[in-house]
Amino acid sequence: MKLNHEIVEKNVGLMGVLIAVVVSIAGLFEIVPLMFDAKAVEPLPGLKPYTALQQAGRDVYVSEGCYVCHSQQVRPFVSEVLRYGPYSLAGESVYDRPFQWGSKRTGPDLARVGGRYSDEWHEVHLMDPRSVVPESNMPAFPWLAEEMVDPEQTQKSLKTLQWMGHPYSDEEVANAAKAVEGKTKLEALIAYLQVLGTAVPRSIPQ
Repeated sequence: MKLNHEIVEKNVGLMGVLIAVVVSIAGLFEIVPLMFDAKAVEPLPGLKPYTALQQAGRDVYVSEGCYVCHSQQVRPFVSEVLRYGPYSLAGESVYDRPFQWGSKRTGPDLARVGGRYSDEWHEVHLMDPRSVVPESNMPAFPWLAEEMVDPEQTQKSLKTLQWMGHPYSDEEVANAAKAVEGKTKLEALIAYLQVLGTAVPRSIPQ
């Protein structure tokens, strides 16, 4: 048995193949059941796909790397629920491509941040984080107030998501560019943050 183990360790190609086999088998056991689990693929009642402005803000969130420091996944532990709110459910991430669950929390989890603060608070916080949270080590994002949302790109995003199965109507896609016209990336990002977690009930039945 020891000899066989040494053979695998010394043969990089063989080890790579065996690793691929193990990952594939494990993936089948982990992923395939979720494909047939309605709770994992059905949106929560009341959950809607992002509006054009919210989707543009989500694109800003991803492009600026906000997910590196902020997760969007409240785990089912008492300490997390007390701090952030109801734990995350699969049905609330149906319209997230890619999802922003994350695994590192340099800053607080944002899964339930929607509605907790005013638009004005978010604006000040993004422009100068330490003016509202003195101990914050978050960088400022002043350029977001100057850069405008690209209407054409936003319309393309909604059209692509519609093709992937998001329930956007043709009218919503057609009006997407107009909906974000004249909007800054800061306004779009705030719109996205303000909708996070708002479809989740305050108390989750056990």
